[in-house]
Amino acid sequence: MNAPLIEFRDITVTFGGVTAVDKVSMSVVPGGIHGLIGPNGAGKSTLFIVACGLVRPRAGAVYLEGRDVTRMGPHRRARLRMARTFQQLELFGVLSVYDNIRTAAEIRRGWAHDHSDCGRDTDEVLERTGLREMADERADRLPTGLARLLEVARALVTKPRLLLLDEPAAGLNEQETLALSSLLQGLTDDGLGIVLVEHDMDLVMQICRVITVLNMGQVLKTGNPGEVRKDHAVIGAYLGSAEVSV
Repeated sequence: MNAPLIEFRDITVTFGGVTAVDKVSMSVVPGGIHGLIGPNGAGKSTLFIVACGLVRPRAGAVYLEGRDVTRMGPHRRARLRMARTFQQLELFGVLSVYDNIRTAAEIRRGWAHDHSDCGRDTDEVLERTGLREMADERADRLPTGLARLLEVARALVTKPRLLLLDEPAAGLNEQETLALSSLLQGLTDDGLGIVLVEHDMDLVMQICRVITVLNMGQVLKTGNPGEVRKDHAVIGAYLGSAEVSV
């Protein structure tokens, strides 16, 4: 079995007197998509920013490929080949699609010191994400679906082993969601590990190998889509009677 790319061990996070995450353990292995779902306020966003190094847990530890990174900041974790997207778009609006990706490639080359060809890397990501025809468009003029795809592309050009996606399907139409699904599943074929925080349950159930459900800061259930979909506690806390496909 593959060793985890990232592992959370008994993570507890408090803000003032409020416990946002309570003794949460979760691991993500290479070559798969791990869904992180739950109702608003469940602790998903908090665990996400703990993974990125933006918040240090009160208790517990975070490991990247077996290395304790609990006290590492975001820039050091990025250098260990972690990348993320944002729920609220964080693109360089006045730059073109090409320059958004190229800028990320050049930043990566600056800290990786591997003499990578930023132009070639940018071209490869444009092709892989289907953004080639939009390369010269300004980022702030893109429709939401393409803007979210650009965020994924910009993360990919940093050559991560672990990709954290924060609601990448928000605002996407059906066709755009299908394209995103195909892209993400193709990326895992190359061994990339993905953490997917998402409210589109059809997408989650279709592409995730493992799903962790949080509720009130605690793990309610971890299992494959079929197990999660049938779990009565999950249905009561989050899924309700909505029909979702597997």
